[in-house]
Amino acid sequence: MSCFVPICVWSLCTQGRKTPPEETEHLRRPCFPDRNPCLTTVETEHEKVNMSKAQSADPASYRCSACHGDEDWGPNHPIRGRAKSRSLSASPALASTKEFRRTRSLHGPCPVTTFGPKACVLQNPQTIMHIQDPASQRLTWNKSPKSVLVVKKIRDASLLQPFKELCVYLMEENNMIVYVEKKVLEDPAIVSDDNFGPVKKKFCTFREDYDDISNQIDFIICLGGDGTLLYASSLFPGSVPPVMAFHLGSLGFLTPFNFENFQSQVTQVIQGNAAVVLRSRLKVRVVKELRGKKMAVPNGVIENGVMPVDLDAEVGKQVMQYQVLNEVVIDRGPSSYLSNVDVYLDGHLITTVQGDGVIVSTPTGSTAYAAAAGASMIHPNVPAIMITPICPHSLSFRPIVVPAGVELKIMLSPEARNTAWVSFDGRKRQEIRHGDSISITTSCYPLPSICVRDPVSDWFESLAQCLHWNVRKKQAHFTEEEEEEGGGGGGGGGRGSRLGLSSCCPH
Repeated sequence: MSCFVPICVWSLCTQGRKTPPEETEHLRRPCFPDRNPCLTTVETEHEKVNMSKAQSADPASYRCSACHGDEDWGPNHPIRGRAKSRSLSASPALASTKEFRRTRSLHGPCPVTTFGPKACVLQNPQTIMHIQDPASQRLTWNKSPKSVLVVKKIRDASLLQPFKELCVYLMEENNMIVYVEKKVLEDPAIVSDDNFGPVKKKFCTFREDYDDISNQIDFIICLGGDGTLLYASSLFPGSVPPVMAFHLGSLGFLTPFNFENFQSQVTQVIQGNAAVVLRSRLKVRVVKELRGKKMAVPNGVIENGVMPVDLDAEVGKQVMQYQVLNEVVIDRGPSSYLSNVDVYLDGHLITTVQGDGVIVSTPTGSTAYAAAAGASMIHPNVPAIMITPICPHSLSFRPIVVPAGVELKIMLSPEARNTAWVSFDGRKRQEIRHGDSISITTSCYPLPSICVRDPVSDWFESLAQCLHWNVRKKQAHFTEEEEEEGGGGGGGGGRGSRLGLSSCCPH
């Protein structure tokens, strides 16, 4: 999803300042670092003409009337302080429909930043952010991809034949370098297969927690369930290559591709003909007291493929960082006592969680553990962080959604009777004690997941096929006799009447 930088507090403009359209056009927009491959936005010719007109307008026309007096705003100045081609939320009463039109952007309309005749938002050019419309994000390559990482579910015999077919196709048909984890090739079925021997010698192998492959992979193919996608995410602490996930596991909410026609689908991706959805990740920073223990750091890389542990001898702290795709779970562990943790938002204590724990999740993770704990399901294009309590000892503690740009900090409360435990996408589970802290914010490195069709269609397809969202037997229509009798009389209300619903309720 996205990286949101805190914006200055909404305030009144008290100083005269010229505001060119390139500043107002991108306010409060997230930005992602460029990488090979990149994303492109498809623009219509009409949009290009409008943008060129807006950029060629006189900068002096974009001024606040509170600072420059009551100016005569003619047809060329429909809204103060905004380029007319970007005023998506303006009402037709303010100008003609030709000047103000809506697009099919998945983001909400840009807010009009003038309030009444003399108030506007103070512009801050240092916090300008840019993002492309998620509805038109498509994959492209700066150079042809040459290396691919194949992530396969371990110890699953049903995946051996698809794995072999895919690797042979990538190596022999596309002349690509294939990376696999070393323990994948240690499967007895692969070791004993003499026909697969010549192909097996061409593999490039790596070991998790020891080898850094983040700068050697052009794109990723996952064979298995959602766990393979989560594992692939954990291998890349920085920029993540595009991920193509085939549904060969049990659930497959995050794996939209079927393997039957994998050749044509992989070819389309290699050619750059695919839509992508940017799944935001969480950047998690765990700070612990050393307590006299030293952590083994194999070959300079700690678990999860992140940089070596930052040990500050002066303050006695141990710092670890993780990139999380689904959720961070803080729970009471093996203790029989309630967990008691304080939750801070941008340095302010917002609540104390007393219960089994708390889940901090991305929109992608909203359909995982958070959904089981009663949270809403959020589309991955929505920039947000979810906070969901696990069995809270309070009837009023409901899950909440906070902006993606905030920083959360979770610590044990001083009154806590026991320690807490934390896990990251179900892995790297560790104990949290008094004095330790967990800082969480949205990472600027999302996971680009390749879509079968588009981000919206794929998401609702997964809701229907994997979670059976809103599956219900259809209500039968009235017969002609029942319609004449006014809906079937006394007992015709069905289940809705027994639930105390009105007779006109569609249930």
